[in-house]
Amino acid sequence: MSTAFAFVFPGQGSQTVGMLDAWGDHPAVAATLAEASAALNEDIGALIKNGPKEQLDLTANTQPVMLTAGIACYRAWLAETGLPPAAVAGHSLGEYSALVAAGVLTLSDALPLVRLRAQAMQEAVPVGVGAMAAILGLDAQAVREGCAEAASASGEVVEAANFNDPKQTVIAGTKAGVDKACEVLKAKGAKRALPLAVSAPFHSSLMKPAAERLKTHLAAVTLAAPQIPVVNNIDVAVVSDPDAIRDALYRQAFGPVRWVEVVQALRARGVGAILECGPGKVLAGMVKRIDAEAASATVLDPASLAEARALLG
Repeated sequence: MSTAFAFVFPGQGSQTVGMLDAWGDHPAVAATLAEASAALNEDIGALIKNGPKEQLDLTANTQPVMLTAGIACYRAWLAETGLPPAAVAGHSLGEYSALVAAGVLTLSDALPLVRLRAQAMQEAVPVGVGAMAAILGLDAQAVREGCAEAASASGEVVEAANFNDPKQTVIAGTKAGVDKACEVLKAKGAKRALPLAVSAPFHSSLMKPAAERLKTHLAAVTLAAPQIPVVNNIDVAVVSDPDAIRDALYRQAFGPVRWVEVVQALRARGVGAILECGPGKVLAGMVKRIDAEAASATVLDPASLAEARALLG
């Protein structure tokens, strides 16, 4: 009897040039790259393989590329093991990968949607006006309170945006608001306040204009009921009605990523192992910090796939 497991999909930040190279010409990966290239009318495989890094790191490229890479690894897993997950979730952008894995969106429909989402987010706040920072060593409630204090004192926008693990919360807002909150939170005992190299204040109320653009496009995309439960970021809920999924994706663009609760919800569904599917190991680390009892592994190349398969027993 193998362990019940969930797949979680990473968001922006884990992309690297050549991140799918280890798969070689694996048919599932090659087919996914061909499908992505056709959907976006450009050579996505070449962008992933050759970069350059500056192109890969542009938000309008990063979001579709991370979606493609996550689904390529997922399809390779299914091809090699035949084992479907008991549930799926994704961090921020990764939620779109989870929805494709669950059959809610086709990859061909999801790719132009996430590209639009990326462009809308980038254009909602001019570069340099918004900022994000990771606050380490404080619990979430203290971070929320510090943001409220900083916003009130400065008249600027600053909010908790990603609840990543019990002692790491990312904040987002105007640069002045984030700077003020970092001061306040350090005074409250935060070990570190690290500015993040991002191009926009994701998952803050400043993204509302981007969300409105996304909403219009979501209305025109066909969504199916999920074949696998998807735990969403915004409500930590499993919803199956396509209109409810659309609404959650709209609100997710300007609301916080409740990752700690997402992992807890997956565990509450009886999942013993949580596997990070796609490039990087960020989520696997977060899983262990959220729940030390959960088995955690990555599926990002053939070697890690074999290790993850062995972990399940």
